[in-house]
Amino acid sequence: MRFFSGRGNSARGFFCAALLLGMAFPGHAQIATVQRPKITGISHVGYFVSDLSKSLEFWHGLLGFDEYFSIPKAGTNQVRMAFIKINDRQHIELFTDPPTAPPNWMSHLCFTVDNVEQMRAYLRSKGYHVGPGNGSKTKAGDYAFEIKDPDGTLIEFVQSLPTGVEAENKGKLMPPTRIADGIYHVGFLVGNTAKSLDFYENVLGFKETWRGSRDGKQLSWINLQVPDGSDYIELMLYDKLPRTYGTQNHVSLEVHDLQAAIHTLESRPAYQWYLTYQKPLELHVGINRKRQVNLYDPDGTRVELMEPHTMDGKPSIPSTAPPPPPAHE
Repeated sequence: MRFFSGRGNSARGFFCAALLLGMAFPGHAQIATVQRPKITGISHVGYFVSDLSKSLEFWHGLLGFDEYFSIPKAGTNQVRMAFIKINDRQHIELFTDPPTAPPNWMSHLCFTVDNVEQMRAYLRSKGYHVGPGNGSKTKAGDYAFEIKDPDGTLIEFVQSLPTGVEAENKGKLMPPTRIADGIYHVGFLVGNTAKSLDFYENVLGFKETWRGSRDGKQLSWINLQVPDGSDYIELMLYDKLPRTYGTQNHVSLEVHDLQAAIHTLESRPAYQWYLTYQKPLELHVGINRKRQVNLYDPDGTRVELMEPHTMDGKPSIPSTAPPPPPAHE
């Protein structure tokens, strides 16, 4: 068949060619029109731990959260993963495996989506290598898959199911001892600002809410809010990697009265144990003008308690400093 029979029919011929190509490759037309599903918040963040009993003393004994699920190591009765419940939609995962990239103790970050198979298709349409879904579930009974961001950070997407462990424990295991009600944000190291913004903003649809600088000369942080919720991530920008990752790769818990939270922590028996390896708690005001206090788990991973509002209710002015040069190309 000839698509072009003369100058007068060139437009019609082009249309016919395009139509036939669309018929020959229907998958291409579908990929081109895939819409991103909703990304509603932070589901969890995972960290490696060297001593689970000490980590549980930190998360349960000091911070007041409960362990609600665990996964054993294959063929043993030893725990490989422990799940610390923050609220009905968020948790912390503690891995007893050795860190995959020491000295980085962060395992992965997970976002909740309303349709995990649509997210697979959407990322494939953007050129990302994502394997086809096979209907399998995680050990916790939900649908999920993983990719890596431009810096190699493992990013997971999960669709919670009504038969999953999280859903089955709705309203349970949230004792009044919890020092916070939810994960406010998760921060992690980023070595190429432009590539990260392209991934999180242009591909995933995150929205920038603030950026800050330690010295006013070079950008230090960029906050990006999930497109369909209020949780956010904090890109910790660098041009040279720090010696330790634990202060940069962190989780922030939302606390509405930080001074009261500090008094509560200091009154707990586990606080004296905490002082055997860490300094006393110190309230300070961040560059974002929000009151905060830093704690550290036994492996040095920072857990930040932060108030969601500035100290005087006035907004914090974002920095205009340039980002650091890319740490790698």
